Amino acid sequence: MKVTVGVCGGIAAYKAAELVRTLQKQALDVHVVMTEAAQHFVQPLTFAALTGHKVITGLWDMPESADADAASSIEHMDAAQSTDALVVAPATANVLAKFAHGVADDFLSTLYLATTAPVIVAPAMNVNMWQHPATQANLEVLANRNVRVVAPESGYLACGMTGAGRLAETETILEAVLSVLHHRNDLAGETVLVTAGGTREALDPVRFLGNRSSGKMGYAMAEAAQRRGARVILVSAPTALRGPANCEMVPVVTTQDMRDAVLSRLDQATIIIKAAAVADYRARVPADQKLRRSGPLTLELEPTEDILAAVVERRRPGLLVVGFAAETEDVLAHGRDKLLRKGADAIVLNDVSREGVGFDSDRNAVTFLTRDRAIELPEMNKRELADHILDETLRLRRPLQVLAETDADLPVTSGD
Repeated sequence: MKVTVGVCGGIAAYKAAELVRTLQKQALDVHVVMTEAAQHFVQPLTFAALTGHKVITGLWDMPESADADAASSIEHMDAAQSTDALVVAPATANVLAKFAHGVADDFLSTLYLATTAPVIVAPAMNVNMWQHPATQANLEVLANRNVRVVAPESGYLACGMTGAGRLAETETILEAVLSVLHHRNDLAGETVLVTAGGTREALDPVRFLGNRSSGKMGYAMAEAAQRRGARVILVSAPTALRGPANCEMVPVVTTQDMRDAVLSRLDQATIIIKAAAVADYRARVPADQKLRRSGPLTLELEPTEDILAAVVERRRPGLLVVGFAAETEDVLAHGRDKLLRKGADAIVLNDVSREGVGFDSDRNAVTFLTRDRAIELPEMNKRELADHILDETLRLRRPLQVLAETDADLPVTSGD
């Protein structure tokens, strides 16, 4: 596996050489990117000798092996798309600020924006810089984007002060890297089909019935599955989001469109995650022309297709089916009823009446419901939550204990 180490300008830059060696001992293919400032502390030749690869030091470096007229942008995109993890150590306050605010004025910051691989930052700086509200705010932004932060240690610093700011030990950074790499490969060999967004049903040529779904949860599920090694098919209703790299995108509009797209790919999938919020009703006869305002209007509606039921009806042995349910009252009871009626392996319950989570938010809190367990997953960002949902989904690979359908209360446990 390929790991890219980003080295920034600080006295701790010399420790990056030790990190490179430690990563190589784990049979990882290590490549190094250096900022201009880093080169004042350690020469690129040091890392080139350690890794056996050319060290990238600027946006306009020519590719290691390419035609003379090859554009450097080819190397930039190749580095972003081919790496399995980006580790920035030491990460300076300046680079953290660039990452948080989307500034791309050198190779490392450009690489960060272009890659879909997991990102780990190990900050090292003066204690006052570390504790400054601006730095802490930038770290919070990055953490919410699922960037893993390996916090600095406390001790005597090169500036002569004592406090937090010293680069974490190499073994601590290594542990973070290995956990990320291991985590993202546990879906290798799986094909995960995810539905996302809210479907739309036409009332007339300019209006439609829909819902408040932003698609963020479904897209987070697709990105998490892709990063963990799965082949991902994302069937998406209209959203303002960009699909994860390397996913097969299938755009749809109506519930019927989504049903057809899912069922036509059913034989390819080993896991189906129905995160979309479909429109449950449509106009029985949509108007051919725009409806004019002329007082009260009565619409005749009919139910749309039940995609989850159709999937379960046509499922083959070994296919895992996880549905989502947005509820506003009696959440657990309604979720259990849906689970039993539809025959899915699990239902992800989303209480959309809670403020600050669910629709339109970057955060969510859900209950992962199976026939014998109700696992509460507390509020967190949707990308992190997606990994927890996938963790619970993979546990369903174990033989399920089939329980009698009784009215007994379900045990509620906390998710790991």
